Order: sequence, then C-alpha cells, then structure tokens
Amino acid sequence: MTFSLVAHCAHTGQFGVAAVTGVPAVGKLLTHAAAGVGAVATQARVNPYLGIDGLKLLGLGLSAEAVRDALLTTDPALRFRQFAVIDRVGRTATFTGDACLDWCGSLQRDGFSVQGNRLAGPQVLERAADRFETLRDQPLADRLLEALAEGVAAGGDAQGEVSATIYVMDTEDYPLWDIRVDEHPEPITELRRLHDVFRDRVVPEIKTMPTRENPAGGEGEIPI
Repeated sequence: MTFSLVAHCAHTGQFGVAAVTGVPAVGKLLTHAAAGVGAVATQARVNPYLGIDGLKLLGLGLSAEAVRDALLTTDPALRFRQFAVIDRVGRTATFTGDACLDWCGSLQRDGFSVQGNRLAGPQVLERAADRFETLRDQPLADRLLEALAEGVAAGGDAQGEVSATIYVMDTEDYPLWDIRVDEHPEPITELRRLHDVFRDRVVPEIKTMPTRENPAGGEGEIPI
C-alpha cells in the first residue's frame, strides 16, 4: 500500500527517505535514517524494528546487503514485509515478501532504491527513479518530492494516496527535513506546499541551531 525511496546524496552526504501511501500517517513508522550511517524504509505490514535494528547494524559499519540478510533472520512474518536499506556509501539492498500485494517490487540504481506494493504497475517505480536521476544536481529533498510526484502521476497506489512524507538527515542527530502529511485527499499537493514552507522558513532556522561542533548555535536562532 506504499511506495518509497531511500537515497544518499553524494554531494552533501545527506540520507533521505520519502514515501506516499493509501493509509494515514506513513511518516510515523516507515522512515529511519541517521547522519553518516544510512537509512531504512519499512513498509507493507510494517515492522518498525526492521528500521530500528537496521540502523543499529548500519551504525556498526555493515553493508546494506549484510544488514538486509541479518534482518531476514529476525522476523517470523517476513512474507508480509517489504523494506529497503542504504548504507553509508550509498549501496542498497531490498526485500519484498511473497505475500505483499500486487504489483510489488523494487528498483535499485546508483545511490538510491525505489520500492512499493499494491502499485498500479512497475512503471510507478521506473518513472519515479527516472525523475530522481534527472535531478541529480538538485537538493535531496527536492529530488525526493519530485520522484514521489512522478510515481503518483504514473499510477501510484492502486487505490489512491492519503499520506506522504520526506525525511532527510544531514550532519546532526536531528533531521534537516521532516515533513509529514498524515491525512489529506491530495497528499502530494500538500507535501509540496509544506516543502516550500520548510525551504523558506524551517530549514534556514534549523541551520542556525546548535550542532555538535558549535553547541551554542548561530546568532540568528529564533526562540521557540
């Protein structure tokens, strides 16, 4: 009931996860990422521990493939699961259980992966991936948004979409981008509106907040 992307930006080192689905609140449990470590998307019948444990394994330096293989030993209901892993250097690995709803599958390319279930067809992933690749010089959050929009335009969830999310980790332990549309009749339209709000008002503020190297933060930080 979902399609998602996990991605690494070779220019900035950022990791991102983005998704759109036909059920509410896709951003609550699907997205898992850590700065300098990697990312995991867990979907279909969601097992949040695939994301939680996957990040821990990535933090130990395991490759995406090794993390996927390790996770496959932890869940007795794998046939209902779908997940994707990207490691610190941009390698990806995916899994789709044989009980996931058709059309289901994944598409791996250089530095990112697209995966989904209950889709209108493989063209959803193909067009999302193509769009993501054509924007390789754009910010990661922008690329994720446009890839989701292209996938929805190609048919998206076979029964329509109601929620969407974009989550991007930069250099700190907190996200640079964390946009969630939890329930909306046009989630991509609303995601695009919120993206512009984040771009213009939220992300500039986050960039002035305390970091590990500068615990005081910037002069322009606005009290909350």
